[in-house]
Amino acid sequence: MAYPYTHDKEVRLLSRGWGDPASRTLEGWKALGGYEGLRKALEMSRDEVTGVVKDAGLRGRGGAGFPAGVKWSFMPKEKKGPHYLCCNADESEPGTFKDREIMRWTPHQMIEGCLIAAYAIQADHVYIYCRGEFFETNEIVGRAVEEAYEAGLAGTDILGSGVNIDVTVHVGAGAYICGEETGLMNSLEGRRGLPRVKPPFPAASGLFGKPTTINNVETLAAVPHIVVNGAEWYRQWGTEKSPGTKLFCVSGHVKRPGNYELPLGFPLKELIYDVCGGMREGRKLKAVVPGGSSVPFLDAAECEDCSLSYEGVVEAGSMLGCASVMVMDDSTNIVKQVRRTVDFFSHESCGQCTPCREGTTWLARILKRIETGRGTEEDLQTLLELGDQMTGTTICVLSDSAAAPVRSSIEKFRDDYLALIRRGEKVGAA
Repeated sequence: MAYPYTHDKEVRLLSRGWGDPASRTLEGWKALGGYEGLRKALEMSRDEVTGVVKDAGLRGRGGAGFPAGVKWSFMPKEKKGPHYLCCNADESEPGTFKDREIMRWTPHQMIEGCLIAAYAIQADHVYIYCRGEFFETNEIVGRAVEEAYEAGLAGTDILGSGVNIDVTVHVGAGAYICGEETGLMNSLEGRRGLPRVKPPFPAASGLFGKPTTINNVETLAAVPHIVVNGAEWYRQWGTEKSPGTKLFCVSGHVKRPGNYELPLGFPLKELIYDVCGGMREGRKLKAVVPGGSSVPFLDAAECEDCSLSYEGVVEAGSMLGCASVMVMDDSTNIVKQVRRTVDFFSHESCGQCTPCREGTTWLARILKRIETGRGTEEDLQTLLELGDQMTGTTICVLSDSAAAPVRSSIEKFRDDYLALIRRGEKVGAA
C-alpha cells in the first residue's frame, strides 16, 4: 500500500513503512531493521550514545530546534535517584500532523528511540504522553509497548543487558498547553497542566522533582537510525546547522497536501510547486505559514528564496517550528485566518499569566471587530502594542505565539485589514 502522497525527491527514513499495516507490528518493524539501534546502543557506553547523537547534529523536532544530544548531556552524570524521559506525543499545534503518523504506522520506531534515549540519560522510566484525541493511534502505541515487553525489549533486563527501563503510555485530555514540556510534567503528576517557571530546568528538577529530559516523537524516531549508521551518515542530508531529514506537514491551497520527508534546507518554492503540485487552478500564492500557527507569516516574495532549514526560515523572516507548512492562495482572507488562530490560542491559554490571559482575549475581540467591518485604523496600532506587551512577558511562549502572526500579518498584509475597515466605514456612512 502506497502512502498518499509520495514524491521521488523524498528521503524515506522516518516515513519508511508508512502505509503498510505490517509496519505497526514488532515483526514488521524488525523486518525494516528495527531494534538493531537499541541492540547496538546497549553495547556502547551511555556517553558514546549521547556523543553520536550530538555529533549528528540532530535538532529537536518539536519546534524549538535545540540540539538533542546537547539536551541529553545536561542530565546529571552522578545518579542519586530516578531519572525520567518524557516523549512528547501531545501533537496539538494547528497544521501539524507528523508525529501522529509515526505513532500510527511505525510505533516501534518511536519506542526504540525512547529506549535508546533513556539508556543514554540513565532513565529508569519512559512516559509517552499522547494527545487525548488520538484514539486509534493511542491504541496502536499501547499494543506496540505490550509487544516490546513481551519480547524483552522493555522492562527488566532488556536484551539481557542488565538494563531496566519501563515504558508507560499516558493519554492526555486534549489541552494544548500540555504540549509545553513543564505543563506536560505537571499533567503527568496529576496536577493542572500549568507551565512552570524556569529555573529549575527539567534536567535538574523535572518530573516528580527528579532529573528529566523531554523530547518530541520525531526527534526520538530519528535516534535509532543515527545509532545504527553513525553521525556522518546522517549529515549527508540537510545543512551544516540543520542536518538530516525533516517531516514537512503541508496543508492549504496546494494540489497534493500531506506529509513529505525531505532534507532540511529544501527550497520552499520547490516544495510548493513541485512536490505538492503547485497552487489550485487559476490561483496565485499569497502567504505561507512555514512552521505551525505560532510563527510569523511569509508573503509570496519572501517564499521565493526561502530555504527550509532552521536558519534559512529565520533569514526569510519567520521560524521553521514544527515544519507545518500552511499555504494560502490569493482568495484567502488573511484577517479571518489570523482571527481563527488567535481564537485558538485564547481558548487554549491556561490563564496563569495576565499578558496571555487578557492579551489573547483582547486580540481576538479586536480582530473579530475588524473582520465584521466595525474596526478602525487605530485598532491596528492597538493590536501591535498589545502584541509587544504579550511578547517575552509570560512563563511559556503561548502568548508570544498568538502575537507573532498578528504582527506579521499587519506588517505584510495591511491592505487586507484596511479593506475591511474602509468597507465598514462606507457601510456606516450610508
